[in-house]
Amino acid sequence: MTSIIRTYPTLLGRISLVSDGTAITALYLPTENLPAMEEGEDDVMREAIAQIEEYLAGNRRTFDIPTRQDGTDFRREVWNGISDIPYGRTRTYGELAEAIGHPRAYRAVGTSCGLNRLPIIVPCHRVVASDGIGSYSGGIEIKRRLLVLEEEFR
Repeated sequence: MTSIIRTYPTLLGRISLVSDGTAITALYLPTENLPAMEEGEDDVMREAIAQIEEYLAGNRRTFDIPTRQDGTDFRREVWNGISDIPYGRTRTYGELAEAIGHPRAYRAVGTSCGLNRLPIIVPCHRVVASDGIGSYSGGIEIKRRLLVLEEEFR
């Protein structure tokens, strides 16, 4: 199936969603380069946009849209572990590694966070370094804004 992309404005800047017609397969933050792809919109994308807008307005804490990311079993464990971090809370890379049963794999957890193609939906902004905020594919400023947003509405 052919994927489509839709870019729209948010309080974070322009976000782009990719859908294959059955699931959201990527979310690009304003600081990221977009792939060349046909523009469009489908039902999955419309629902994802609505849920992201609700989240950014403080009216949604979890997402229930179909998503799909390709990755190793370990990366999927990390992404599932990220999704288990409650709204408004954070975990360090080490705490997440421990939670998924790989206590020494905190660096691999960090790498998996960076490879998450569904930021916000799979809230990797909630994973922080033990000595500070850590990195974020969308940039530190957007990570801070998401953490502040969740704290404000918690």
